[in-house]
Amino acid sequence: MAAENTPYRVLARKYRPQDFTALVGQEALVRTLSNAFESSRIPHAILLTGIRGIGKTTTARIIARALNCTGTEASPIVAPTPMPCGVCPNCVAIGEDRHPDVLEMDAASRTGVGDIRELIETVRYLPTSARYKVYIIDEVHMLSTSAFNALLKTLEEPPPHVKFIFATTEIRKIPVTILSRCMRFDLKRLDSARMGEHLGNIATKEQVGIENGALRLIAAAAEGSVRDGLSLLDQAIAHAGQETGSITITEHTVQNMLGLADASVRYDLLEAALDGNAPSAIAILERLYQAGADPVLTLQDLLEATHLLTRCRLMPDALEHQALPQAQAEKAKALSAKLDVPALGRAWQMLLKGVQEAKTAPDPLTAAEMVLIRLAYLSNLPSPEELVKAAKSTPAPSAPPARPTPTPGGMAYASGGLASQPAPATEPIAMAAPQNFNDVVALFEERREGLIVHWLRSETKPIDVSPGKLSLAASTRVPAEASTTIAARLLAWTGMRWSVSLSTESWETAGEDTLSAQAEKAAASRLATAAAHPLVAEVLAAFPGARIVDVKPS
Repeated sequence: MAAENTPYRVLARKYRPQDFTALVGQEALVRTLSNAFESSRIPHAILLTGIRGIGKTTTARIIARALNCTGTEASPIVAPTPMPCGVCPNCVAIGEDRHPDVLEMDAASRTGVGDIRELIETVRYLPTSARYKVYIIDEVHMLSTSAFNALLKTLEEPPPHVKFIFATTEIRKIPVTILSRCMRFDLKRLDSARMGEHLGNIATKEQVGIENGALRLIAAAAEGSVRDGLSLLDQAIAHAGQETGSITITEHTVQNMLGLADASVRYDLLEAALDGNAPSAIAILERLYQAGADPVLTLQDLLEATHLLTRCRLMPDALEHQALPQAQAEKAKALSAKLDVPALGRAWQMLLKGVQEAKTAPDPLTAAEMVLIRLAYLSNLPSPEELVKAAKSTPAPSAPPARPTPTPGGMAYASGGLASQPAPATEPIAMAAPQNFNDVVALFEERREGLIVHWLRSETKPIDVSPGKLSLAASTRVPAEASTTIAARLLAWTGMRWSVSLSTESWETAGEDTLSAQAEKAAASRLATAAAHPLVAEVLAAFPGARIVDVKPS
């Protein structure tokens, strides 16, 4: 532990890597840069991108030390090396951020073209004591468009003694013209296992005891950011306090610090909700809330649990890679065997929407309770598969004995063509069979067969219509299967078989117009008759631009 007279340094600064070997989880970057240094193929511009706290600025400083390390008197280094000594004046000064030839610039606070011009003015001067002048520009995506344009020429052909290192969290905001002039490295998130191992090693160096469950929670909360993980470890050490001369961080301590629900209780909460036991689920949520758990984080825990249970259903060995405590693993395994994938999928969708609602709700606890209530009542609803099975197992109603049995499988026009569906349920018909074409159309209008009504009114012309027979001239827009559909409907509704034929060849030669065309002509005739009336003619003359829209019988 730090001595009492030494100012405390946070863990993120105390354990900042000083060379490539100390970078955790960035093997691809280390290998590429090490090979570049050993083969003297060092690029003049390097771009580092990744999430916050992943080590972009730290890597930039390591590169600057590797470029300018001079070694010791006993072992001098005369060229860039992938293994800087860390003790020469250049390495020490760069590590302490005070070397005159390694200039760090924060683009978030110096975004203008004037700042870049000032930097470019210094590029032509040779380094004072180092091998290279190194310009480290952090958050480079914050530069203005003019600043980027001012940098282009210098970045493409810099002096041989100059190296540029850019760092950014928003790679998409950087112009392609800049990207094409740099060697790009994407720093990867640290997975939970590597993060937990790294934090455990640092806790050992700090002589702090920490439970594996606590390490897992901190590693998950860090979301791949090493700096976030170290900051959370720092916070956990302070939160745990010191008892009997030592510090021990328990899983319960980290849960309280982060406002997380007990990992084992989340499965109890999820089980109660999916069992339809809303009162029990609300009681568990209330207990977690009183213990300090955040309602939004609790819903997110349920999301993670739902995802894990789904993976367990699909991949039985999924729990082996989670390193869960024995009690949690057994509870998760039992619950996954109890629930099927469709139920878990519906729970996932509802929880995913519920998390967003809880984040924006005035009272997150109330919103979380409503999500659990919806989840509980959702569990009592049948799945789509169960509905289909129930529909198939329900016997179809029998037709009246006096009527002939309709032909099976009437047709319905669906998107993409005619699709088979059960014929409409038959009802006793009190009216006589249609006597003419207008009666047929009226019957289909009464039965709300909108598509067939459209065909009959606008795309067909009657040729020969009588009870039991319907011969029509049809346009090519009427599908050939329409005759089967119309015949099946008429049979079901009238109790008599109909011969329905559709002829596209006689469409042009059919004498009568379609019903729609006849209606349009009748409407036009009424408008013309009304316009010819002397009184209406006077009104139209008195109001230029006026027109007759419709004529309704009195």
